Amino acid sequence: MEESLTEAIREQFDLHPQEASEYSPLVLAWIGDVVYELTLRTMLISGGNRPVDKLNRADSRLARAGAQSAMVDALLPVMSEEEQNIYKRGRNAHSYTKAKSATTGEYRRATGFEAVIGYLYLKGRYRRLEELIAVGIKSLQTGKTDE
Repeated sequence: MEESLTEAIREQFDLHPQEASEYSPLVLAWIGDVVYELTLRTMLISGGNRPVDKLNRADSRLARAGAQSAMVDALLPVMSEEEQNIYKRGRNAHSYTKAKSATTGEYRRATGFEAVIGYLYLKGRYRRLEELIAVGIKSLQTGKTDE
């Protein structure tokens, strides 16, 4: 069986895993942002070669804080209690950065979403993070944000 990317990185660099719940919510959001972005880009290139500027436009529509905030409405009802707790920790964390094109509320909700994605990634729950991202993106595409 193929090892996960996380396992391969830890082995290659002789890193010792830390329990995901021990990270601050902003660290979880920081890694979650990258995982979400990689997932989006993987989805976008699966449609075949396209000009990079078109890929970037499609990516930015889904990656911006406003889109992530809108996805939260569809995600909260399907999140476990553990995931909701991580979301709330991320949403309530005091960040010193601000989104360029989002309200403070949207940015905080997006931070909560990214914290959940980061947490699931570090826990090795890849299928679950993919499920949540799929529900969120589907809600944006259909305009439904309260499943």
